[in-house]
Amino acid sequence: MVINDLLARGMALIEEREYSNPRLEAVLVLAHLLEVDKSYIYIHGDKEVSKDIEHEFMGIMGKRANGHPLQYLLNREDFMGLSFYIEEGVLIPRPETELLVEFIIDYICKDSRVNILDIGVGSGAISLSIAKNCPNARVIGIDIGDTPIKVANINKESLGIENALFYQGDMFEALEKNKIDKRFHIIVSNPPYIRTKDLEDLQVEVRDHEPLLALDGGCDGLNFYRRISKEASRYLKADGMLAYEIGFNQGEEVRDIMLQEGYKDISILKDYQGHDRIVYGFKN
Repeated sequence: MVINDLLARGMALIEEREYSNPRLEAVLVLAHLLEVDKSYIYIHGDKEVSKDIEHEFMGIMGKRANGHPLQYLLNREDFMGLSFYIEEGVLIPRPETELLVEFIIDYICKDSRVNILDIGVGSGAISLSIAKNCPNARVIGIDIGDTPIKVANINKESLGIENALFYQGDMFEALEKNKIDKRFHIIVSNPPYIRTKDLEDLQVEVRDHEPLLALDGGCDGLNFYRRISKEASRYLKADGMLAYEIGFNQGEEVRDIMLQEGYKDISILKDYQGHDRIVYGFKN
């Protein structure tokens, strides 16, 4: 079967999915299987593909039709201009999280020698993007799950990054367990912030496939902001910064939590859609 005909078959499987771009997704899947750039697919639509590739392509598109995220099917997602290995068990990096990373990079400057802690590493997207762009920074990432630590280390190796280390454990217990006696200039986190009752309303790609631990923020979505804000000051240097990604309507609530825990100079930054997206403040 030629490429164009195979693409048409694959597109037909997913064209009714609300959250898909059928042609682009079919092209990306076939380019992945053929190990070529997607431009090759557009240019060589009359090229024959093998039966094995045809079978594998239709299998992946069938899974996509049933709601499997494309990133898990391709084991890949781009973030901050870097290519990250992804598998089920880690949160898929989102474009809005790039705003948090860009803010941290701009704040510390590329030549700064700072210690940074990332709470909830997932694929390592935040930790490794900061470490890649700021080679003099020393980044530690912690996560409660084994899979995120494994995936983050895979990405660390593939990206050739040496100034980041990952440890498994329940938030700050990971530091104690691994005897890391360190105070940080910056603690950053994109914690779970979806209200438990709202999980069922998420699109099927997220609800049924992404890790619940990385999504569920408790009854009001703020459980982890409370816990991190309360415990983080023990691990921050004087005037150290605590920075969060937040849900679009959580800015005032997270600021109040940080105020109650004694942080100062707290600010809320908006994303490109005008929604609250980052809250940061400093140890008093």
